[in-house]
Amino acid sequence: MESSVRQINLVPPPDRRQSETALAIARGTARMLRTLGFSCISELPLPSGRRADLVALNDKGEIWIVEIKSSVEDLRADSKWQDYRMHCDRLFFAFTQDLPCEIFPEGTGLIIADAYGAHLHCEAPEHRLAAPTRKQMTVRFAMAAAQRISRLVDPQGHAEF
Repeated sequence: MESSVRQINLVPPPDRRQSETALAIARGTARMLRTLGFSCISELPLPSGRRADLVALNDKGEIWIVEIKSSVEDLRADSKWQDYRMHCDRLFFAFTQDLPCEIFPEGTGLIIADAYGAHLHCEAPEHRLAAPTRKQMTVRFAMAAAQRISRLVDPQGHAEF
């Protein structure tokens, strides 16, 4: 039976664009977020067409997006992070201790991380999502998590869309 529902690939293929530093920052940040009660999805495609480095969801339904920056050049070359605000309650940058905090935009939270953990250097201001956007993001998060688990359980059982 064919579904009339449009298929969205919520599990992007690895693009191998991330540097070792970026992967380490993501790992340490995800560990910290888990200690704060969040579950995380990396590289989640957003309704806008962008892809967020880390999206975190807690049991209160709060949605945080964390943009990973591995260098000053990485930050300067990126203007798409501003689009992430419309998909989260709080927006953070995560980076290594080698980068100065002053280079990051005002109105965002700051997380300093390495491969083993992270700490919240500066809290992000809250800008609560509208209910329809929260539902859309929560469903997107859940679908991506389920697809990823399913692929772990049955790696050969999934066709690419």
